[in-house]
Amino acid sequence: MLASYFILGRKLALMTAVILVASCAVSRDGPSKKEIFEGSVMRSGDAHIIMVNKRVSEAANRPQALGFSHALRAGALMGGDTIRPGDVIRLNVYENVPEGLLAPAGANNALVEEIQVDDAGYIFVPYAGRIRAAGNTPDALRRILTRSLDEQTPDPQVMVARTAGDGATVSVTGGVGAQGVYPVTRATNRLSSMIATAGGLSIPLETAQVLVTRGNRQDSAWLQDIYSDPSLDIAMRAGDRILLRQDQRAFTVLGATGSTNRMTFDTRQISAIDAIAMVGGLDPLRADPTGVFIFRDEVPDVATEIIGMGQFVTDVRFVYVLDLTAPTGMFNARDFKIRDGDTIFVTEAASVLWARQISALTGSLTAAGNVRRTVD
Repeated sequence: MLASYFILGRKLALMTAVILVASCAVSRDGPSKKEIFEGSVMRSGDAHIIMVNKRVSEAANRPQALGFSHALRAGALMGGDTIRPGDVIRLNVYENVPEGLLAPAGANNALVEEIQVDDAGYIFVPYAGRIRAAGNTPDALRRILTRSLDEQTPDPQVMVARTAGDGATVSVTGGVGAQGVYPVTRATNRLSSMIATAGGLSIPLETAQVLVTRGNRQDSAWLQDIYSDPSLDIAMRAGDRILLRQDQRAFTVLGATGSTNRMTFDTRQISAIDAIAMVGGLDPLRADPTGVFIFRDEVPDVATEIIGMGQFVTDVRFVYVLDLTAPTGMFNARDFKIRDGDTIFVTEAASVLWARQISALTGSLTAAGNVRRTVD
């Protein structure tokens, strides 16, 4: 009787070891191809599983829209010599009398070196009073002063010179050679010339973006487009803020690839095949070339066009599928463009997972055998 209990105990121990083997989870990089397809709206999930082909690529390849609004592009150039609040005015008044109103004793001209235009746009000149200077050119201000002083001294000759002050400046920051605050002059009254004045570009041109803030409006454009499209080379306005920044878009690559990483865009557009190549390509020992998935929250209009039914109003979960072994698989991967926030996942081949399970089972059975010998 005691021997029977002992034999039963050994069997229970061995069965326990086998159960533990069966319940062991085999480590892996992520879901299998079957599990991803199970997440389809047609099964038990909420994502639309879409096989990539030429039609799908054409619908999904919507480039990031950047460009200045009409409000920024429609602005006229500021006059290079227009006087503005904050500018400094230099006056030289010649009088045709031995003892003039403004000239010192023994001289027939009065030099007023610095008069700053106040915030309201006015300057004060003795005997002429408070004169509005802002909005006038130096020549127009000369005529105004001449008429005013002519009532006090006969036939005065007035010379006016303007120095750009802090009232007509633009700040330039970010990826330029010399960040700073620069005056708007005839030579810097457009965006491209203002960037050049700030030392030019110090980040790659291919991914450089220009962010312009004017009042409460903030628009951005690709710097490369500004040089190719004159309408984007907008006129500068006092108080504009310019930020040069490198492209902030990024995507993530996971699964059976050479490496897993979060990658930033180094060109305006990156195809799926380029994105995989950026992390070392598919792992030849593990990857399933029929199971390359791109996870994306697709915008409503694209989702509606691809599915061809219904009308979406919010972003929709999409999983795009690439089969690199298909006759046009490589072309499809080359034509499909990656977007900001995409997640690329490459599944493992079924044979790899099976081999890993067999390896785990073999190792666990060996452990079970050790248990049995210990029980014996």
